[in-house]
Amino acid sequence: MKEAEMTVPHLFMCPISLDLIKDPVTLCTGQTYDRSSIEKWLAAGNLTCPVTMQKLQDPSMIPNNTLRHLIDQWLQIGPQFDPFYLSKNDYLASLKKILESGEASLESKSQTLQKLQALTEESHSGNSCLLQLGFLPLLLELLFGKVESKLSEECVKFAGQALSCVLRLLSHGEYECLNMLKEESKLQSFQILFDQGTSKIKGSLCQIIEAISSSSETRELCAKLGKNSRLLKGLIHLVHQTYGASDSGIEAISALCCLESNRENLVQEGGINGLLTYIYDAQGHERNLAPLAMATIELLLGLESAKEALINNPNGIKALIKMVFRVSDHQGSESAIRSLMIICTDSFQAREEAIGAGVLTQLLLLLQSQCSGRTKTKARTLLKLLGSKWDEEPKHL
Repeated sequence: MKEAEMTVPHLFMCPISLDLIKDPVTLCTGQTYDRSSIEKWLAAGNLTCPVTMQKLQDPSMIPNNTLRHLIDQWLQIGPQFDPFYLSKNDYLASLKKILESGEASLESKSQTLQKLQALTEESHSGNSCLLQLGFLPLLLELLFGKVESKLSEECVKFAGQALSCVLRLLSHGEYECLNMLKEESKLQSFQILFDQGTSKIKGSLCQIIEAISSSSETRELCAKLGKNSRLLKGLIHLVHQTYGASDSGIEAISALCCLESNRENLVQEGGINGLLTYIYDAQGHERNLAPLAMATIELLLGLESAKEALINNPNGIKALIKMVFRVSDHQGSESAIRSLMIICTDSFQAREEAIGAGVLTQLLLLLQSQCSGRTKTKARTLLKLLGSKWDEEPKHL
């Protein structure tokens, strides 16, 4: 961004020229000026500091490299640069030094991460500065660079803190650095953390999977995750858990489905059964992502293997019917109806089971509700399908 388009922070202005400092130098009084401005001041015969008016015992000028670096950062980042962090530059440098140190203990690094967590929560724009200072790749290296096969309680605590910071920094869309996980050793570390971490850690790792799946810069990595049988099984197992962990699993599975190649692998590892169980067991707000799970099932039903898995699941059709009409809301209704149409069009067994499970009643209730006109149209189409196909000879997939 051009300098003229931005308001220069006060600390970046030369006290003499009131312009952006180009070449910062500091006098013995501790005041910093632009070199050309202070040289003109001294050349004019002035022997004092322009700001303090103290007599200069030593007229030498020391380059202020720290301020030069911050000004360069500001010119690159633009208005998002948070001047609040100017006063914390040395502090941030000290935190980074501890995290980079091979001699610092895990406890010391954990305490440092606590301080860094507090900083990431203070200012959204300040996180841009942390990104420019290289904290994100450093944190990712600490997380996945080398993880013991058996995690200690201390390691788990450290990983949780680091992931909290990473997710805040990733919110700025800096996903390219996640490609480090293409290295087998780092992906293995990711898996160990997923297997042995707390529910919160699993949830954070699911958010990283979502970030990977959302960016074109990490498309190759997304495909690599989709081929990882152990990881897919872990995600599917996660949706059976309670509270927020299951929701995180649903979001990660849905995100991975952005690639067609990942869908077949998810079905093979039991993805349809996991999603159906989540929907079938959904009650109140505990399973508030049932509509997303339903939409994911609909997407997977483009595969013959997914259709077969749904029909063979004892609660498969019942789970879809459960989503047709929900008293609380109609989210997921249209996906459920479209999914039933996909299944019932080619399967007499599915039509018979759907009617026996009460789908006609659910569709009629839906037609009397305040759902959208498009959803009602889909409901009528399904009713016609079930009515016209009821007496036909059975067909099999």
